[in-house]
Amino acid sequence: MPKNRLEAFSDGVMAIIITIMVLELKAPHDASPAALLPLLPSLLSYVLSFVYVGIYWNNHHHLLHATGRIGGAVLWANLHLLFWLSLFPFVTDWMGRAHLSLWPTATYGVVLLMAAIAYFLLQKAILRDQGKDSLLAQALGADAKGKLSPLLYSAAIAAAFWQPWISVALYVVVALIWLVPDRRIERLLAAAEESEVETGVSR
Repeated sequence: MPKNRLEAFSDGVMAIIITIMVLELKAPHDASPAALLPLLPSLLSYVLSFVYVGIYWNNHHHLLHATGRIGGAVLWANLHLLFWLSLFPFVTDWMGRAHLSLWPTATYGVVLLMAAIAYFLLQKAILRDQGKDSLLAQALGADAKGKLSPLLYSAAIAAAFWQPWISVALYVVVALIWLVPDRRIERLLAAAEESEVETGVSR
């Protein structure tokens, strides 16, 4: 399958996920600013989840940009990732409405953890197709952030049984880690394109 079809489908699903999340936010009947205060947990949960979907969209785009071909295993791994991302609206709404209570906050972390694992499996499926010496394999390298994130999610899930706000703080920390631009794939692709141009000119 051409990778542009997979990317277009995934982009559409992520756009729908964001749309569903914002539709879960119900405007108050009261016209005063004070009426927004009870909605603050829901608003903050939405912002956090919006950032997470944006992070996945950004990294998914770069991942596929460095991918040469799409096999059956990659298709299923991608659907596995989209399944967990599609649960974001549910856990976001639950955590916001429950005002960061234990089980909603822990469940939010479980979905984040499973999405991270699903993204890791998608990477592995692509790497099996591309080969260990591929451009993508060079770009990913040790993937320190990819290994750290599940550990922080696991710690956040456990912390929810003690102080849920610590869990939320850890979710924010992981989001901030991934907001830092990671241009490994872009740099390698740019270098490869320059090398191809130079080779063509030399010929």
